[in-house]
Amino acid sequence: MEQWTFLTNHAHVLLCIAADPGVRLRDVAGRVGITERAAQRIVADLVEQGYLTRTRVGRRNQYEVHRELPFRHPIEHKTQIGALLGLLSETGAPANHGS
Repeated sequence: MEQWTFLTNHAHVLLCIAADPGVRLRDVAGRVGITERAAQRIVADLVEQGYLTRTRVGRRNQYEVHRELPFRHPIEHKTQIGALLGLLSETGAPANHGS
């Protein structure tokens, strides 16, 4: 039987970055169970669509998640991604809707 999950790899990558904005993509890939190249493509998608801002800090990247943006699919487009991040964050802290 095929393994499946309720969340996409894009959602998993976003959750990892929201939990640690300075995380290395190698570590994100390991947690999500994808290749580092796949993680890079997903981050590029998220940056291109405005869900992430990437800033170079020395030799590392720092990410900012734009939690106020809506989901992309018409079924949930009225909900901000911050709601999902707040619900599924490892700390259980409420979503920060200002960043």
